[in-house]
Amino acid sequence: MKISHNKVVAVNYYLTGSKGQSAEELIEQTSAENPFVFLVGHGGVLPDFETHLSDKTKGDKFDFRIGATKAYGNYEQDYVAKLDKSIFMVDGKFDSERIKVGEDVEMNDQDGNRLVGHVLEVSDNHVDMDFNHPLAGYDLHFIGEVLDVREASAEEIDHGHVHGPGGHHHH
Repeated sequence: MKISHNKVVAVNYYLTGSKGQSAEELIEQTSAENPFVFLVGHGGVLPDFETHLSDKTKGDKFDFRIGATKAYGNYEQDYVAKLDKSIFMVDGKFDSERIKVGEDVEMNDQDGNRLVGHVLEVSDNHVDMDFNHPLAGYDLHFIGEVLDVREASAEEIDHGHVHGPGGHHHH
């Protein structure tokens, strides 16, 4: 069975990435026991990831690259913000449990869109946060194998994601 729209695909891969001229570094590694499982054609993965896997079948190996602009975008200095510390007050006290250097914090912009900011620095009056995707600016390199391809169930297609082993579970 070939990888195509509405198929559930399980892949095992080794993902490295590099920024500019830097050496490739390991970003993520799956395993045959814990593969990456996704539903084709429902926006759950990078479009180019699906394109590179299109028409492959179980047992096929792959080795492809996705440049930063087609992956998670270029790193944008404009997405680094100095926010007033008062934004992070809870009951009149600064939320030092959640807001500390190195933490990722879910927030909403003025239009209610969900964003994740990475805390870079906490000073007396400000919190510096980076709202770039953690992989912004990285050229990605995927090397792996297709472990399985199957038809998606009507429920999976309706919900837009995989259910069962390796997929999303409803509680």
